[in-house]
Amino acid sequence: MEQTLVEVVTGIFQLQLPMPDSRLSSVSSYLAKTDEGCLLVDCGWDCDEAFDALALQLGEVGVSFSDLRYIAVTHLHRDHYGLVGRLLPRTQAELVIHEVDRGQIEDIYVCRETFVQEMDHWLQINGVPEDDRREMWKANLQGISLDTIAMPHRQVRGGEHLCLGGFDFEVIWTPGHSPGHICLYERSRRVLISGDHVLPAITPHVSMHIQSVGNPLLDYLASLHVVEALPVDVVLPAHEHVFYDLPRRAEEIRKHHVVRKSEIASVLGGVERTAFQIAMVLPWSTLSVAWADLALPHQHSAISETLAHLKLMLVEGTVTNAVRDGVVWYSLVKNHRASAA
Repeated sequence: MEQTLVEVVTGIFQLQLPMPDSRLSSVSSYLAKTDEGCLLVDCGWDCDEAFDALALQLGEVGVSFSDLRYIAVTHLHRDHYGLVGRLLPRTQAELVIHEVDRGQIEDIYVCRETFVQEMDHWLQINGVPEDDRREMWKANLQGISLDTIAMPHRQVRGGEHLCLGGFDFEVIWTPGHSPGHICLYERSRRVLISGDHVLPAITPHVSMHIQSVGNPLLDYLASLHVVEALPVDVVLPAHEHVFYDLPRRAEEIRKHHVVRKSEIASVLGGVERTAFQIAMVLPWSTLSVAWADLALPHQHSAISETLAHLKLMLVEGTVTNAVRDGVVWYSLVKNHRASAA
C-alpha cells in the first residue's frame, strides 16, 4: 500500500495505516504536531505493516515516538487500539481512553475462554444454529487476538480537554459504534476528529452484542445529534476521506436507520422471526450483498446490527419479543403493521 501523509488542517496530519486482510484498506490516524510535543489519535492494526507505516509517516514530519505526549484512542476496535500495546512502551505518552471502553479491555482481549462461552450463548439465544455459530465465533476470535494490551493512564468521561501547544481538544463522548467511543473537538479551528462515529459514505456499524450497554442505536442517534450541533467546518474520520458538511451527513445517517427499521418491519410482517432469521433476508451494504456472500465475521456483525435496530424498535413499541426454549423471537406489534410495512 502506498502511504499518503496529508496536512489536513494546519498542524494536523492524516496518517494512512494499512489493514491487511480487511475490506477496508486502511485506517486514518491523526497527528497534532506542536513545539510542546504531539497528540496521536488512534494507532492502527496490530501488525508489522501498520507499525512500519506509522513510524515512516511520523518521520516524514520530523516526529519520533518520543515526541508523543498523548495517544488518544477513539474506541477499542482492533484498527484503532490494536497497535497501542506495541507503541506505548516506545513513548512517554499518556494513553487516553473512555472509562467504559477501559472496563472492556480485559473482557475482550484477555479473558478469551469466558468471552467465547458468552459469545456462543449470545448467538444461540438469537437463533443461530449450532454449526453456524461455532464457525462465527471462531472467525471472530481471529480478529480480537492481540500480542500486547495497554491500560490507559487517563480514563475520560467526556468534557475533558487535551491541551498541547496551541491546540485545545475537547473530549466528546459519542456512544453507539462502541460504548466508550469518543470524538475530539478543536473549537477554535472548528475541527472534529470523528473516529468511526461519523464517516462520509459508510454508515457506521452500530451493534447489540454481549459487551453492549444501554441501547446502542438510541445512544448513537443521541450522540450524533450532539456532534451535529457543534460549530464544525471540517470532519476528520477514521476511514474514507475528510469531509465538510457534518449536518448533511448526519441527516443521511438518520434516514438510513429509518429505512432500516422499515425493512425489518416488512420482513417481520405477520410472522415471528429470530434476529438471525431477520438478518439473513435483509440487504447488506449499498450493493445489496446477499447473506451467503458475507464472510462469517460480517454475518456476525449483521446479526448484531439487526439486534441494535430491534432493541430500539422494542423501546419505540414497534416490535415485541418472547422467549421460547431459550431463543428470542420477535414480532411486529399489530397496530404498527400497516404503517411500518
